Amino acid sequence: MTQAKGKKPLIVMKFGGTSVGDGERMRRAAEIVRERAEAETVVVVSAMGGVTDMLIRAAQEASLGDREHWKSVRQELAKRHREVADQLLPAGEQATVLPRLAEQVETFEHLCSGFSLVREVTPRAMDTLASLGELMSAALMAGILRAQGSPAEAVDATELIVTDDNFGNATPLFAETNAKTRQRHAALRRRGVIPVVTGFRGATQDGTCTTLGRGGSDYSATIIGAALDADEVWIWTDVDGVMTADPRLVPTAHIIPEISYREAIELSFFGAKVLHPKTIQPVMKQKIPVWIKNTFNPSCPGTKIGPSTTNGQPGVKAITSVSKAGLITVSGKDTMSFARLAAKVFGSLSLDDIPTLMVTQSSADNVLCFAVHDADLPTVKAKLEKAFELEMLHDYVAALEVMSHVAIVVAIGENMKGTAGLAGRAFGALGRRGINIIAIAQGSSELSISFAVKSSETKEAVRAIHEEFKL
Repeated sequence: MTQAKGKKPLIVMKFGGTSVGDGERMRRAAEIVRERAEAETVVVVSAMGGVTDMLIRAAQEASLGDREHWKSVRQELAKRHREVADQLLPAGEQATVLPRLAEQVETFEHLCSGFSLVREVTPRAMDTLASLGELMSAALMAGILRAQGSPAEAVDATELIVTDDNFGNATPLFAETNAKTRQRHAALRRRGVIPVVTGFRGATQDGTCTTLGRGGSDYSATIIGAALDADEVWIWTDVDGVMTADPRLVPTAHIIPEISYREAIELSFFGAKVLHPKTIQPVMKQKIPVWIKNTFNPSCPGTKIGPSTTNGQPGVKAITSVSKAGLITVSGKDTMSFARLAAKVFGSLSLDDIPTLMVTQSSADNVLCFAVHDADLPTVKAKLEKAFELEMLHDYVAALEVMSHVAIVVAIGENMKGTAGLAGRAFGALGRRGINIIAIAQGSSELSISFAVKSSETKEAVRAIHEEFKL
């Protein structure tokens, strides 16, 4: 371990793209770090807001032969970061930071020039290009901290986080990651330096840049927090915490002071935008709390995510939804067992790792129904038609039906288990609003209940359940 408990607490603070979106926001983020002088801090930063999308679009346009687009992006990339440097960095710091920014802009230019020549972007090259924004924001943030009087150093996460070679959505190799992260942190700690780490990035064992998937900077923070056995991880974003529902759907939604790891994972899986879906996994075993806090309202306590508690109120704690989904129904005949039917369905989806949002079955009728994201519907339909080609030819499968324009509404709560009547109350609330339930699913863990409704009824369904449970 690099941190002896009982000394200064170690906090990993991650700042998202909106929190480092311009010079004033970066200055405020640096002040937040400096205000926690009682703690030892590791900072993780995303790219400035909008930069990653801009980089990816430029690469795509370059691969189509459009040189003008990426050249204009190059100018915008240099301009946005130079403006922050001019605004916040004294001459001495600019002499250190500006060459690092120029280096990343040059890398962007070389990559896009190559894409436009070969008319292709490989996943490996895209990872390098898509994460250049993190290198630039880390260099700026470290410079701003130094300008404010705090020793700081930008650290490329490719030196810390070791991953497999699944470019675009890499998986960390935790043993190697832990060793590298602890070694690098110990050297910086001895010098009293605050590490400012690039989010989103990692590297294979041979040093090739990878990324952890879109929104992966949250994941970077908890990977590093777990490696260093941090006391807490703070995710600084642009909301006050985890809400009982999306406030755009339910204006009366409010902050939840504390949720469990399992509730947070469930919420993120079903589309809550506060966290990357994999964020919680690295810190669960060590029971390291994760806080969701608002950079623009730092006095707000936020939401604490931690181990399950037995003193929580029973029942539903939050409502979330996926408004763009589709239902697939596969009906087999008696000549095909349900087990074989299910195995072929999910086996055909497993290679592409297509997530299923809910699953229902009728073993007596040999029917399997499941929901996927709307964007995955064409792929899923094509895969199932191929997988069941022979069975449909020989009439072993009666039907393969696709229903689009479906929403999945999910009621979530760690302490729903053993509380009678929750599903009935939700049914009643939806029924009183005239909302038809297309399908329902609830696991034996009773952590969540999922309802499929028409997409057009998403807002009304979420509001109905939110009001029923007085959230």
